[in-house]
Amino acid sequence: MASVIKNEPFAGRNGVVISKRPIRNEGSPEYRTYEVHQRERVGESTEKIKPAQLISEAYRQNPYPLLEILRENYPCYRDWLSNSYWITPYNEVTSIFTDEANFETRPKTWYYGLDYLGRDLGQEPGVLEAEERLIDAQGKLVAAEISGALASKTSGDLATEFAAQYSIQLLMTTLAIPEEDTGRFASIFWRMQRGTSWNPQLQQEGRKAINALISYLDPIVTQRTSQPGDDLISAMIQVDSQVTVQDVVVTLLERDHETLQGALANMWFLLLTHPGEFEKACSEKRLMKLAYMETLRHSTPVLSAHRFARNEVERYGRLIPKGSRLVCSAAAANRDPRIFKDPDTFIVDRKDMCQREPRGQYRADGLATGIAFGLGKPSLQPAVPEDQPRSHYAIARDTAVTASQILLQHIENIELIDEPHLSSLTVGEMHTCWKLPVTFKAK
Repeated sequence: MASVIKNEPFAGRNGVVISKRPIRNEGSPEYRTYEVHQRERVGESTEKIKPAQLISEAYRQNPYPLLEILRENYPCYRDWLSNSYWITPYNEVTSIFTDEANFETRPKTWYYGLDYLGRDLGQEPGVLEAEERLIDAQGKLVAAEISGALASKTSGDLATEFAAQYSIQLLMTTLAIPEEDTGRFASIFWRMQRGTSWNPQLQQEGRKAINALISYLDPIVTQRTSQPGDDLISAMIQVDSQVTVQDVVVTLLERDHETLQGALANMWFLLLTHPGEFEKACSEKRLMKLAYMETLRHSTPVLSAHRFARNEVERYGRLIPKGSRLVCSAAAANRDPRIFKDPDTFIVDRKDMCQREPRGQYRADGLATGIAFGLGKPSLQPAVPEDQPRSHYAIARDTAVTASQILLQHIENIELIDEPHLSSLTVGEMHTCWKLPVTFKAK
């Protein structure tokens, strides 16, 4: 038992009245556990990296060198500048990402401060079934249309004219948005998604985009309520007859918009800059599928995900306070040399992918790949369950592979015009190849 002296107040040197603290027995530290874990001793400083580097221009262009320093030296890095903890080793990232008892992922409406705007219907069985069926049915048609337009030329940009255009046109087709509204809808949707950024200007533009999308979709939702069709909006209405336009907008806001576009652009960037791997991927559909999955590991477009502590929890020698933000880095984890051999090398037919995580979840729903945050946490179901729709991961993978094969059916002799690179528009946004100019021949 600790011996405690009488707690009598007295005046300190600056005149403030304070109370004496209890005297404890030797060997019993006077610090709270939290204080012990936050204290830095000699030799425990983080001189290899400074917090400002994580929002620098160098990080925006190429985050991997800095993330390697964090992963190999500071696996739970306290970033005082952004008031967050960076988690970088593979096992630690996957542990926190699947630990729902202690951590949570907050919806995009939370970043906007619009918690009560509407409901996210994206996980409703009827909506999932309609999404799977519509993407499978329309993906080939959209890819053929885009590939045919490219084949009529001798050069083009595979990042903008293929990856970006395919992802937005496929979304619009599943929603049955009129083709003449392509430019308007794409602009509103893109600005709405970017508004979850830390950037105040992007946040302001995102709020305006949400209001614009509500105004645009209001008559469409009203019309589909009385005359439902074969589209995702009608599927949402059939799930619940009380669906509002705000529910539709929130469902669109919460969906993943980065993985399909970013992974397609990144895959073609990697294939064209690795001719030997390109030849492998083109040889059969199975290898093109593996190329897509290796792309998500090697150059994931969604670099990180934020998790928030539900309560005070101890992890990795630190006591994480309740409400703390943890930056779980997929980019760092997917190149962890303790998990993957030659992690910085792009290898289409990589052999060292694991299928299951220790807790029993299927990583990326049973598919051999790295962490793909944009598509949600690992599932307890395999990739192709018998009694429910395929996962979002499996749907995105299949349509990306199908679109790429259709493109190869239209053009050949693809060559880069200049040296492309990956980057983010601002720190924290999608990390992808924004320009991929090439020349080719029509088949």
